[in-house]
Amino acid sequence: MSGSASQNDAAVPADGGAPVPAAGAPPQVIVVLTDQQRWDTAGVHGNRAGVTPEFDRIAREGTLFEQAITPNPVCAPARSALQTGRYPTAAGVFRNGLPLPQDIPTLAGAFAGAGYTTGYIGKWHLAGEDCPDGPVPPGRRGGYQKWLASDRLEFTSDAYRTVVHDEEGEAVRLPGYRSDALIDAAIRFVADHHDRPYLLFLSLLEPHHQNPTDDYPAPAGYRERYEGSWLPPDLAALGPGAPQGGAHRHIAGYLGQIKRVDEGVGRLRDALRSLGTEDSTVLAWTADHGSHFRTRNSEYKRSAHEASVRVPLALTGPGFTGGGLVRQPVGTVDLMPTLLAAAGIGVPDGVQGRSLLPLTGGGRDPGRPDSVFVQISEDRVGRAVRTSRWKYAVEAPGADAWNEPAADRYTETELYDLAADPYELENLAGFDSHRSVADGLRDTLLAWLERIEDVKPVIERAAPRPAGQRRAESFPAEVPWEGVRFGHRPGR
Repeated sequence: MSGSASQNDAAVPADGGAPVPAAGAPPQVIVVLTDQQRWDTAGVHGNRAGVTPEFDRIAREGTLFEQAITPNPVCAPARSALQTGRYPTAAGVFRNGLPLPQDIPTLAGAFAGAGYTTGYIGKWHLAGEDCPDGPVPPGRRGGYQKWLASDRLEFTSDAYRTVVHDEEGEAVRLPGYRSDALIDAAIRFVADHHDRPYLLFLSLLEPHHQNPTDDYPAPAGYRERYEGSWLPPDLAALGPGAPQGGAHRHIAGYLGQIKRVDEGVGRLRDALRSLGTEDSTVLAWTADHGSHFRTRNSEYKRSAHEASVRVPLALTGPGFTGGGLVRQPVGTVDLMPTLLAAAGIGVPDGVQGRSLLPLTGGGRDPGRPDSVFVQISEDRVGRAVRTSRWKYAVEAPGADAWNEPAADRYTETELYDLAADPYELENLAGFDSHRSVADGLRDTLLAWLERIEDVKPVIERAAPRPAGQRRAESFPAEVPWEGVRFGHRPGR
C-alpha cells in the first residue's frame, strides 16, 4: 500500500479528536424516512404545535422542498420508488405485498458499486407477501449490506417493544421507545463507519398508527402535551364524521410521536457533530406518504388529496447547505437520483426521477416538468397530476384495484384550486366554469401517462355541473348586511 493518503482517508486532529474527512472525500449519506407524516406537521409549513424544531433547522440551514409529493400514497409503492427512482408501476410494486424485483438497479446497489458501505435500519415493507412480517431474505433487501430491520415493523413491534432482524435473520430486541431504539442503532452505525463512505437508510415507523389497536402510541407524557392542538382545516372540517373519531381522537398521539422522532434526529445530528462528519454528510428527511385520518376514504391514505400525497422533504450537507427554499413541485421519486448526484455516482438506466440538485440555491432545471405525477392503488386505480396551483385526479370505474396496476379508461373525479382552497374542501370537477382548466390538466396527465406508463388511456369528463351551483358560496348582493348572522350565509 502506498504511503500517500487516498481520498477516503481521514486526518486525525492533533488534539486527538474525531477524524476529519479529507478534502474531496465522497460524502456520507443518511436518509431519515418517517411513515405517514403529513407535510403540515412541520413548523416551517405552518404547524403551530412546535413538534419539529430539528426538521425546521434542517430546512433553514439546508434546502426545503416546499411542495414534495409522493408517487403513490401507499407504503410499499412509495418505498419502491425511493429505492429505485422509478414510479411504482415501473418498479413492479404498484401495491403492498409485492416484492421489489431483484433485477432492477437500486439506491443501495449503486452506492455499493461506488465503494460505499450500505446499511438499512427499521421498516422495509418490500419483501413481498410470501415472506413473514419480520426477517427479510438477503436477496430481497434491495442490495443493502448491513441490515437491522423487519419487513412489516408495525407487526413485529409496538411502542416499547422493538423487534427487528439482523443480517442472519435472527430476531433482535432493541431497548427504549421504538423511534429512539432505531435512532440509537443508527448512531451506532455512524460511529462504527464514520471513517469511510456509507449510505444509511433509517426507516422509522412513527408516526404510523399501531395496526392492532388503531392508535398512535406516543412516548409516556407526550400525548398529553398536544391534547387540543391546532388542527389543519381539512381535519377540522371533515374529522368529526370520520370513523373512530379521526384526527380529533388521534392528533395528540400523532404529534407526540413526531416530536420524539424530531428529538431523535437531533441526537443523530449531534453524533455526526461529535464525529466531525456533520458538514460532510448529506442528510435527507422525508416520509413515504401522509395521512388524512380517514376523512377522505376508509383508510388513512390512498387518495390524491394533499393530506395523503404531500410530505416533508428537506436536505442538508454537501450540495444542499444554504440551498434555501424550492417552491416548484417535486416528487420524492427524485430522491434516489438526487442522492447519487450529490455523491458523484452515475444514475442507472431506467431511473424515471430527476436530480433535485439543479434547483438548490435558486437554480433552475429547464428540462423539469412544472407538474408532478401520482399513481393511486389498492382502494382504486387512480392517477393524478399536481401543479403549483391545481390538483386534477381521475379514477378507473370498476377496476380491480388489488390486481390491476393500471387501466385503459378513467373518469375525472377531482379538481382543486390549491391557491384558493389549499386544503381541498371544494371539489371543482365538472363545473362549467373550470372546464378549460380541467381540459388542460387532462392533457398534462395524458402526457405523464404516455411517458411513465407508455399508455394512452381514455379520460372521460366528469358529469357537468353548472357554475351557478357555486354562487351559494357568496353573499347574494340583494341581501342587506344587517340581516346576516355571523357564521350564516343566506340561501345555504
